[in-house]
Amino acid sequence: MSVVCRPARARDLEFADTLVVSSINDLTERHGFGPMAVCSPPVFQLFSLKDDADGLWVAEESERILGFAWSWVCGDMWFLAQLFVSPDQQGRSIGNELIKRTLEHAEKSGASNTVSQGLYIRHGLFPRFPIYSLSASREQLIGNLHGSRYDVTPLKAEALTLRRLAQADERVLGVSREKHHRYLINDGGVSGFNLYDGNDWTGYAYVDAGGHIGPLAVMEPLAIVPALRTALHLAAESGSSRVSAFLPGAGEAALKIAMEHGMRIRLPMLLMSSREFGNWAQYLPRNPGFM
Repeated sequence: MSVVCRPARARDLEFADTLVVSSINDLTERHGFGPMAVCSPPVFQLFSLKDDADGLWVAEESERILGFAWSWVCGDMWFLAQLFVSPDQQGRSIGNELIKRTLEHAEKSGASNTVSQGLYIRHGLFPRFPIYSLSASREQLIGNLHGSRYDVTPLKAEALTLRRLAQADERVLGVSREKHHRYLINDGGVSGFNLYDGNDWTGYAYVDAGGHIGPLAVMEPLAIVPALRTALHLAAESGSSRVSAFLPGAGEAALKIAMEHGMRIRLPMLLMSSREFGNWAQYLPRNPGFM
């Protein structure tokens, strides 16, 4: 039977996540990093499917999922969150067929920005800068925590807070992500925080139960250091044995403070886009799929 590309269904998403995890681990093991990814409930994928079903596609043959593509749209930004083909099926043009569907999704949305890696350069997506996955043990981090930090209050899904978060993202990324903030604030495994410098609201940060930081955004470049330091404290207080974050290579101040606090690079990745966008010295992404 031939490979068929079709819109993804909710019941496909756990199988797709398994494929993504195995593909990532195949790559990282071949490059000497060891297995890096683990399966998790595809909650954000399901959110994206309900929000815009045109952004999720699977490639299958004989009812076996061989490839998965997932993109989402916010305002005028189109973001390619995942495109993976099973390692034993590469070379069959499955990736090309999937990217055709995702680019049709981008054209339909009228959006412009994209991110991923691999065959995308010939489709107009170019490397911008690395994004590093960093982590440290909780014990090591606590021993290095020092310096000024911000006051915090919990984020709530109320109109004033959501407008403020949207304005911050528009300032830093060039696009509002209000629907994604609603999703995170209502996620029981993630805690969101307002960051205050005295009475001045300076940004936001999210920390999950596993000690992972992100997304994090600040209104001014100089705020990134105390903001990240605050988030590291919050992550250490979560009780997780490790603390982690994704830091853009374009954010030198954030990288420096992370290294000073004992964090080390686990895996380098690459941001690619059709044009430059965002102020990445003021933003830390949550993960490759969420941004």
